[in-house]
Amino acid sequence: MRYAHRLSAVLRHGAIAACLAMAAGAQAADFPNRPITLVVPFPAGGTPDILARILSEPMAARLGQPFIIENRAGAGGNIGAQAVMRAPADGQTLLMCAFGCAVAPALYQPPPYDIQKDFTPVTMLGTVPSVLVINPKVPAQTVGELIAYAKAHPGALNAASSGIGGSAHLATELFKQRAGVEIAHIPYKGAGQVAADLLGGQVDMYFDNLPASLPSIRAGKLRALAVASAARSASIPDVPTFAEAGLPGFLITPWFGILAPAGTPPATVEKLRAAFAASLAAPQVVERMRELGVQAAVDVPFGAFLADETARWKDVIERNHIRAE
Repeated sequence: MRYAHRLSAVLRHGAIAACLAMAAGAQAADFPNRPITLVVPFPAGGTPDILARILSEPMAARLGQPFIIENRAGAGGNIGAQAVMRAPADGQTLLMCAFGCAVAPALYQPPPYDIQKDFTPVTMLGTVPSVLVINPKVPAQTVGELIAYAKAHPGALNAASSGIGGSAHLATELFKQRAGVEIAHIPYKGAGQVAADLLGGQVDMYFDNLPASLPSIRAGKLRALAVASAARSASIPDVPTFAEAGLPGFLITPWFGILAPAGTPPATVEKLRAAFAASLAAPQVVERMRELGVQAAVDVPFGAFLADETARWKDVIERNHIRAE
């Protein structure tokens, strides 16, 4: 009797599991059955928002449902990320994830989320080069000369960022750590203010997304010393990489990708991934990406990339005792 009871329980559990699997399969086959919302956890007008809107039309065409962009800014991107984390795991609500997604768990206490457990990676979208630019009044033509000047004048230089924990801030801290120099960090509340003060000479240096600084570099208003990418940028081919400038392994590459809530069915994730890949290959999207300076990266395994980025920047954050305000 005891064996029969156990066998009955096993069969019941197996039947339940089979039903759940069938339900998940049916749900994935029916996807999408209503408009899809892509949450951008930043204000309108930035690169993540622009990229999301470029993709909205081709994604809607491929999935047969409206692709709605919703800006939910605040708390360094955490408000939008947490909203998606709590959404149903059906693929209908997605997150435009950028650099801040990987650093938030280490930057904030308590952590706003666990990026490995609370989300499902869908796809990497692309990257943009980060470039170290200085105001021409700084007496340095190369990274080596900048380091030499900073060592000869400790604390004389300052570096701006668009906020605590952003890519520019962490790049500055990594540069200080790797170069062994003292440079004052000045956090701003947005990239627009940084640009004005950098051009005006109130700020000495800044790690910026290349598309934003490119017009000023070409006009001679800013001096580009190095790009923090593995290869030189075709937009400024005469500017070396940091490896060529004497700091090998110095890579800061702002990136963008798509996350779904944890537990989203694999078939749904794959359908989304394929739609994003096809959308990124559309001629009008390729042209707009080129204009923005965004390099498509859909072939990068997003889950492994996120794990590497999270661990890498956690080390920088902890070493430099960085905490969000």
